[in-house]
Amino acid sequence: MTSNDILGRISRTGIVPVVRASSGAEALAVVEAIRAGGIDVIELTMTVPGAVDVIRELSKGCGDQVLVGAGTVLDAETARACMLAGARFVVSPIVDLPTIACCRTYDVPVMPGALTPTEVVRAWQAGAAMVKVFPCHAVGGASYVKALKAPLPQIPLVPTGGVTLENVGDFIHAGAVAVGAGADLADVKKVRTGAVAEVSERARRYVKAIEQARAGQPRT
Repeated sequence: MTSNDILGRISRTGIVPVVRASSGAEALAVVEAIRAGGIDVIELTMTVPGAVDVIRELSKGCGDQVLVGAGTVLDAETARACMLAGARFVVSPIVDLPTIACCRTYDVPVMPGALTPTEVVRAWQAGAAMVKVFPCHAVGGASYVKALKAPLPQIPLVPTGGVTLENVGDFIHAGAVAVGAGADLADVKKVRTGAVAEVSERARRYVKAIEQARAGQPRT
């Protein structure tokens, strides 16, 4: 799978679930619940214990059926370990130039985190494939993305932070190529209590909401 293939799949899916969990087993259960709901792109954060091993397990077990990315990557060394384990894309909450350079060396799409216009452009010029706008909810949410897109239409933005089922369509309408969704979708608490089906159903509703937003329809 080429870098363009990966970016195309993220764009088509329109959502990157951000999986945080207290154990590798818990993270795998969340991933499976989301996958059952029709979302085949996953960001597994480095805050999950043994995250690199979990990425390796997912990559080997799922192959191309699930696009597994590494999240909360703060340095090039971690990025390299994740890519060697099978991560197809790398996400960071910051703009770390060595991390971007490392990902480009391996031809793996990297999505640095930026907030201000200066940070967004800096990340893009350094080689970001997409730019994660984070924490987006702290500066106006969808309206902020719309404001960024006006002078920077060429930069694919992935707002993350505060994305919910209720507002995901607003982010798509604002010009986001995709969104990053955390606990509102990747709900570890529900998985712990056995409500896995609820997580899967929420994933299906996210998929539908994004489809409706792209078609210009109101969410139902």
